[in-house]
Amino acid sequence: MMQIYHNQRCGKSRNCLLLLEKSKEEFEIINYLITRPTVAELKILLQKLNFSPMELVRQKEKIWIENYKGKTLTPDDIIEAMAENPILIERPIVVKGNQAIIGRDLDNVIPFLQTLT
Repeated sequence: MMQIYHNQRCGKSRNCLLLLEKSKEEFEIINYLITRPTVAELKILLQKLNFSPMELVRQKEKIWIENYKGKTLTPDDIIEAMAENPILIERPIVVKGNQAIIGRDLDNVIPFLQTLT
């Protein structure tokens, strides 16, 4: 089943959710700010996205700027930071099977959904 890592306060995330609802495909909504992904889950997401940990970080978030920016961090440090502060995770993330995509640009999500059906 498809999943969306969703933040209801984010307009891009809400738009992606609407697109998924229109697709008529079954999916699960994961409110990742409440149900925080574990380090292991983040590592799996990164593999599915084919991203480095830094590519998944919202680097303009206040928490990142105040606590992590400019520091020498290992990939595991960055993953730990996202697990502890899920607001740092780029959103929304759409997952199906072994593939995932950041759903900020709906023009990218539409072909992603079509290749999975």
